[in-house]
Amino acid sequence: MNRIAVKIGSNVLTRSDGSLDHTRMSALVDQVCELLRQGCEVIIISSGAVASGRDELGDAGRLDTVSQRQLYSAVGQVRLMQTYYQLFKEHGYCSGQVLTTKENFSTRHHYLNQKNCMEVMLSQGVVPIVNENDTISLTELMFTDNDELAGLVATMMECRLLIILTNVDGVFTGDPESPSSCLLHEIGPDSDGAAKYIREKKSSAGRGGMRTKYSIARKVALEGIPVAIANGKRDDILISVAEGDGNVPYTLFTAGEKPISGVKKWIAHSGGFARGSVTVNKGAADALLSGSAASLLPIGITAVEGDFEKDDIVRILAPDGRCIAVGKAGCDAASARKMMGRQNEREFIHYDYLYIEQL
Repeated sequence: MNRIAVKIGSNVLTRSDGSLDHTRMSALVDQVCELLRQGCEVIIISSGAVASGRDELGDAGRLDTVSQRQLYSAVGQVRLMQTYYQLFKEHGYCSGQVLTTKENFSTRHHYLNQKNCMEVMLSQGVVPIVNENDTISLTELMFTDNDELAGLVATMMECRLLIILTNVDGVFTGDPESPSSCLLHEIGPDSDGAAKYIREKKSSAGRGGMRTKYSIARKVALEGIPVAIANGKRDDILISVAEGDGNVPYTLFTAGEKPISGVKKWIAHSGGFARGSVTVNKGAADALLSGSAASLLPIGITAVEGDFEKDDIVRILAPDGRCIAVGKAGCDAASARKMMGRQNEREFIHYDYLYIEQL
């Protein structure tokens, strides 16, 4: 399947003064349409709604931060989608809006409904443009940023590649603006050495930073989907990355070789929706982290926290408190407390519904 997810950050879509960069948007749509003509299916995860609304309305300093975000998003989302719609229409293509919230990914049912919606759009030649619904997403219900959303969409839609467009060429060994820093062209699935180079600094337009991009990219790559972080302000960057042009600067996170099921992909990104947690003893932790197919048995559980129901997502904690896995509970919390530490009980989380975190 030749399907690509493209995340376009706010810092790509806006000028230095915070206004929407129509020229850059047009250039990116031109590139997407070229990929469509080549037979690709493209899903866009687009930031820019809040920036677009701020550009339209001006300063709303009299409102609190949450109210400002809701107002700017409500106005900016319409403006942003109208711009995309007109740009795609000029090429003879149709685009459609998909607004979502973090809560929509919290259950398998809602997850599959979103997947089906986008599958239908793609089958009809419509380009899905996905964004968080900032008018109703607040604090703990918000994605970390659209990088997190892009990772969820790419794995949900089983894309062959995720391209994250930002305003730098990729992951560097230091400050990208420093002459002594070097671009890391490739990061393997089993290498976490590049993490030490990541800065905490975030762009002025967006919520995320390179640390979030790095974390999401590595996680998605481990799930079997290569991820590229590239500079969205470079000409023809989408075409170059999609074609694997080695002469263009970007960082590629190569994919892990071991495929995982669709259910495990959903569970892998569900830690933020966990309704509780269980702590396991050292023997159980070692078994889960051994690389072998191991289910979590009640005998290995030493503590149960939360009030979860059967099939809720729970976190699995090592004796030192580290989260080493997430999974779908095979029973409710009350039953788990009764069974913990006991032999000859059925598994609390079956291996098929268990995702081991890469530590």
